[in-house]
Amino acid sequence: MLVPGRQPRPDASPQLADIGRLTRRLVRQVVTAARADERSPQHLLVGHLGPEAAGLPVAKASWRGYDQVNVQAGLDAWLAEPGREHEIAGLAGGRYDGIGLADLLQPTGWMAVHLGGVTTAARACGTGGATRRCVQWAIYLVTDSNGPLALLLQGPEEESPLERLVVEVACADPERGQRVIDEIRRLSLERNVYRGQVIAFGGNVFGHGITFLSFVDRPEVRRDQVILPAEVLDGIEEQVLGVARYAGRLLASGQHLKRGVLLHGAPGTGKTHTIGYLLSRLPGVTVVVLTGDVLSSIAEACSIARTLQPSMVVVEDVDLIAEDREAGPVGAHPLLFQLLNEMDGLGADLDVTFLLTTNRADLLEPALTQRPGRVDHAALLPLPDAAARRRLLRLYQGNLQLDLADPDAVITRTEGVTASFIKELLRRAALRAAREAEAVGGAGVVGDGGAVGEAGAVGDADDGGPLRVTDAHLSAALDQLLDTRNQLTRVLLGAQQEPGQ
Repeated sequence: MLVPGRQPRPDASPQLADIGRLTRRLVRQVVTAARADERSPQHLLVGHLGPEAAGLPVAKASWRGYDQVNVQAGLDAWLAEPGREHEIAGLAGGRYDGIGLADLLQPTGWMAVHLGGVTTAARACGTGGATRRCVQWAIYLVTDSNGPLALLLQGPEEESPLERLVVEVACADPERGQRVIDEIRRLSLERNVYRGQVIAFGGNVFGHGITFLSFVDRPEVRRDQVILPAEVLDGIEEQVLGVARYAGRLLASGQHLKRGVLLHGAPGTGKTHTIGYLLSRLPGVTVVVLTGDVLSSIAEACSIARTLQPSMVVVEDVDLIAEDREAGPVGAHPLLFQLLNEMDGLGADLDVTFLLTTNRADLLEPALTQRPGRVDHAALLPLPDAAARRRLLRLYQGNLQLDLADPDAVITRTEGVTASFIKELLRRAALRAAREAEAVGGAGVVGDGGAVGEAGAVGDADDGGPLRVTDAHLSAALDQLLDTRNQLTRVLLGAQQEPGQ
């Protein structure tokens, strides 16, 4: 032992204290290594599968990230079958670097993967904010009458561009492993939470991460709330609702079910509103809605539609991806070709409807609109005529009391406008009526208005009942919309010309 200020003798031998320290250090290292081994996935798997675990075959399958909730439902159902027991162990450490069961059956070494808590994530499974807890990364140790097996579940990472969910099964019989995969897939499809729902793709931050699906409440729109010429609405209904109603007899008669319907017209003529009506008439039909920055998910949408038919794929503003190929350089419209291939690739016997909308049918690719089997019916939604504008006033008035001495005046002055224009006109007239009622201390407000507070305070005038709108309110609101300074507003509301001109 070295002592400060003293040189050791050449023949000095270890002291007992040194031997004791070295022994304790060695024991600590051995214990630490043993504990680390016990926390390794290999130790767990070998203990369950036996000493030959490292050489067992592994069956593997993958799903898209948005199917995580369905795979979890299928796996839970499979695990719950009579005669089957299981334990679950969470994994932590270096995740998703191509690490599978075959790797976890080897000594840890480079992997830096160890056992940990079971991490879960809440995934949407229905309307109203319903969620299901889904396991992110874990090993299931399963035992049933066929012996032990190990199952690895790797959910998708939200921060990763890889959207796959992976399930692997290791057991002595490779055919058994594949049967387990197939059974989980079957149960996942059987319990698919998207079936019969209206769903929409959610965008990803900066284009990375999981493509999630959100649940949308199915609209409730009555037929009398769709203000279209009878012949236009009848044609749409026949192609969409009629085929759906008689699908069985059409198939029995050798007729195809796949159809494409294009709704086109000026902005604000009611294309989205008409879609809402059709969805309200098709309860139980799976609907996938694509619009805006998620139009790139057309392949995934069609995959869901094929799997969960009867189904509908709604592509709003299709001109954003289906513009005429001559409008840009070769290869500038990859989504167009994807859309065309998906529409062509669906079997004729599949009960799938493509419902497309556009404000600019003239820009659409001829291959989309002229080849049979892609779009079978195109419906122009026209600007409302005088009778339609009267119906729109009644539809959009809500609880407003329209006290009009000359209702024809507003009908005449709104020639050439859209439904959206009428809706905004009534809102502006109602706002004028509210301001006027506040200014006179509540006069003109129908019902128990209560006291009116200080003029100009936000929310002070919100305690009254329905408003009474007169010719003066409507005329003033229309004057405002017709003002030359509001030309862009009229364009945004879909007016094709100055109303009444």
